[in-house]
Amino acid sequence: MRRRGPSIADVARLAGVSGQTVSRVANDRPNVDTATRDRVLAAMREVGYRPNSAARALRNGQFRNIGVIVFELSSFGNTRTFNAVGQAATAAGYAINLIPLLDADQGKVTGAFTRLQEQAVDGIIILIEAHQLDEAEIHLPEGLPVVVVDSSAHYDYPIVDTDQAQGARIATEHLLDLGHETVWHLGGPPTSFAATRRRRSWEETLAARGCPVPPLLVGDWSAASGYAVGRQLAADPAVTAVFAANDEMALGLLRALHEEGRDVPGDVSVVGFDDQESSAQFWPPLTTIRQFFPEVGRRAVEALIAELGVEEHHHRPVSVPTELVIRASTAPPRAG
Repeated sequence: MRRRGPSIADVARLAGVSGQTVSRVANDRPNVDTATRDRVLAAMREVGYRPNSAARALRNGQFRNIGVIVFELSSFGNTRTFNAVGQAATAAGYAINLIPLLDADQGKVTGAFTRLQEQAVDGIIILIEAHQLDEAEIHLPEGLPVVVVDSSAHYDYPIVDTDQAQGARIATEHLLDLGHETVWHLGGPPTSFAATRRRRSWEETLAARGCPVPPLLVGDWSAASGYAVGRQLAADPAVTAVFAANDEMALGLLRALHEEGRDVPGDVSVVGFDDQESSAQFWPPLTTIRQFFPEVGRRAVEALIAELGVEEHHHRPVSVPTELVIRASTAPPRAG
């Protein structure tokens, strides 16, 4: 026969209190004095009693679980952001239920919501770094608090994101301030809204400074695509400065420039975006834009917790600033 687990009665008997007092302690109610609470907790540990979290959730209306819907978890930005969300949730006493999506279409988004509701989550953080979420036909189901990370979506939900436009602007301005006549851009895929914001900010910064805007060259975030595009850029002697939309593509670009005999930064200066851990180990070490993923994760979790149990919502987008990290891949253009 299966042995029953320890009960409230077992704890009450050992602690010398009523079952109601044990229940108050198990549910973290305030109306128990410190000495009694400590005695009950010690008895719980001794008999191996664990409060029924599911029953507590039904009574309190909160499950201490956060659902996270992620598109392209393999990408550097999404991986770092999800990790930051998980750490912030754990610090706040919440568990994470993850559902990764391959496509951000209506059916899959609705299905993910349904699965998370069945798993008893208090709210959902959506991390879908793609234009599909911003299209009018993508409707987010009602019934749970939602926070959207890294999206242009104009939903009536809190939105938390890195200030992509600011990062692209300071990257472009850094190269122009060094004396380069213009800056070429190795952009990310058109399905990425982050890539679109970086591209637009690059164009606007050049226009504001009265500089020519070179043709856009597009990669897919990978080092291989950066290498392929980099071979085109390396063959053009007019190219003296390149802003790559992420560090991985910048890595491929550096290889292409080296293979074509274009010195970095003597002939071509290169700036990346992300400041991933290996960027300081590139050759030369990469000047890049640092994103503060832990801050994005913390602010997203804070925004979601603030939504729980609130009847009136005031949704102001949260934009986390970036920072230029100057290393050895940028320098003034050669004289003459």
